[in-house]
Amino acid sequence: MSKKIFFCIALITVFSCNLYSQKNKIAKADKNYENYAYIDAIKTYEKVANKGYKSADMFEKLANAYYFNSKFDEAAKWYGELFTIDTVQVKTENYYRYAQSLRSINNNDKANEVMIEFNKLNHNDRRGKYFLNNEKYISKIQARKGRYEVQNATNLNSQYSDYGTRFFLDKIVYTTARDTGGLQQRKHSWTDQYFTNLYQANVDDSLTTANPTKFDATVRSRFHESTPTFTKDGKTMYFTRNNYLNGKKGKNENNTTLLKIYKATYEKGKWSNITALNIDSDLYNLAHPILSPDEKTLYFVSDMPGTLGQSDIFKSSINPDGTLSTPINLGDSINTSGKETFPFLTDGELYFSSDGYPGLGGLDIFESKINKDGSFGPVENIGSDINSSKDDFAFIINKKLKKGFFSSNKDGGMGSDDIYQFKDNFKKCKQSLAGTITDLKTKELIANCKLTLYDNEFKNIGTTYADEKGRYAFEIECGKTYRVRAEKEEYITEEKKIDVEEITGTTLLDFDLDKEICKVAIGDDLGKCFGIKMIYFEFDKSNIQHEAAIDLEKILDVLNQIPTMKLDIRSHTDSRGSSSYNEKLSDRRAKSTINWLLERGINTNRIIGNGYGENQLINKCSDGVECSEEEHQLNRRSEFIITAL
Repeated sequence: MSKKIFFCIALITVFSCNLYSQKNKIAKADKNYENYAYIDAIKTYEKVANKGYKSADMFEKLANAYYFNSKFDEAAKWYGELFTIDTVQVKTENYYRYAQSLRSINNNDKANEVMIEFNKLNHNDRRGKYFLNNEKYISKIQARKGRYEVQNATNLNSQYSDYGTRFFLDKIVYTTARDTGGLQQRKHSWTDQYFTNLYQANVDDSLTTANPTKFDATVRSRFHESTPTFTKDGKTMYFTRNNYLNGKKGKNENNTTLLKIYKATYEKGKWSNITALNIDSDLYNLAHPILSPDEKTLYFVSDMPGTLGQSDIFKSSINPDGTLSTPINLGDSINTSGKETFPFLTDGELYFSSDGYPGLGGLDIFESKINKDGSFGPVENIGSDINSSKDDFAFIINKKLKKGFFSSNKDGGMGSDDIYQFKDNFKKCKQSLAGTITDLKTKELIANCKLTLYDNEFKNIGTTYADEKGRYAFEIECGKTYRVRAEKEEYITEEKKIDVEEITGTTLLDFDLDKEICKVAIGDDLGKCFGIKMIYFEFDKSNIQHEAAIDLEKILDVLNQIPTMKLDIRSHTDSRGSSSYNEKLSDRRAKSTINWLLERGINTNRIIGNGYGENQLINKCSDGVECSEEEHQLNRRSEFIITAL
């Protein structure tokens, strides 16, 4: 045998052995991954990856392992590797995780690109809809800066994870993964930190903390304890613990020990009578309980059947005998397809953390006003004083003192999660919306013009009239989006949208009204006469919305003025999404537009229409061509072609 042949055989043998060895290592790492031992899985995956081995499955698991441990910079790196070698088989959820990871390292432009792809792949996911409907959300979050004074609660924190502060009489109780010196204290393979226990610290009348010490040892187990909530008299506690009671560990069908909420009572100087709640189960998680201010309802987080996303916020009424009623999901006014967690309630607000609403990255803290009927108002990001590109969560506040605590793994902390103190310096923002109405051509002031104010959902808020100098004004709320409609006889009605900043002052919105009705001929687009580029529909739907109805009223008015006019209504989409889907959706939208006019008395022989999907693009933006959002917008259009006069 020649030396050359021998060398080749030897090389093949070495390569085969190395490949076999790598596959063995990956199989071991996969087992760790499946058992939530992410730290061990990461170590093996990275060793194999650094030797040049590439696998979509391995990159996905490596990225997810970092993501689940809130190591978003590393997660972004490995999701990037995954998307480099395979975009066809990538799960849609990984698009969202990749976008969140990119946002956490302030790569917002790339994150926006990934979110657009996520939305194309999953039209029904509300997280994509929130993103598309809130293009300027980062500037709105930044505009809230300055409300909160924030500082690290250094005397509470350690080099380990410290989080989840709760009020308890003249103390606070919080969760810690620090080394408490116990002989049986163990580390958790998910995070490579010790299993968490409860600590307590004294607080004075100004919420200054002192003397952190271990909480009652009778509550402590071999597993995680966290996030308690207490009745005002300090005699009843609900808290989170792994499924472990009286020395027995419960498991689900995958042999995994999940989380439950336990109840304990304070008797003879210690916590006792630890029992699981009647709504607990071995098959799903319950965690992070919080009592409502009247102590009649327990709010908590779960992934039980009926959950809309990865975890939702639920509530249960507390019965006279101490049992809890059947859990009720707070619904899609609060919960998303993502993760909602760590609820906290005051008399008028619900605070919670989520990665499903537009934020700065990771978990952000949000608030929703609680209406008198118990329903929830719009969800608002509380701003960049507290929220960061990392995980921000477990917000609590004493409304009387305007002070509180939250937790975060933001940069500059002492450990993986730290507790932060804050002071709310909120001063009620006052805004007015004002402007002047003039004639577009003569620039003369228009008196007695009717102005109607709408909110962003087109609810009529109020009406006023311009004075003799053409001036008008509305009192409005800060940080909201409004629409104003200006109407005057002999003038074309005009509507404008305005975003109001989160600062005290006056927002100006002027109108220049055009008296001349534009001249049209057969073949012209009547929509261009009124500046109608597209008829807006709810995302992925074909039912007429308020904004669309306002524009269609202009078309209706012309059809009533010119009874001989006939129209061909055409609906178009951009090229994103499949051609067949776009054609069907645009056709439904064209039919909805026609039906809206027919229902208002227009004869059927005056209107025809069809949807053309992406078949009549007006620029280069066909499938596979990279285009900006503005370029795609040009193709999403509605046309009202005049066929007879």
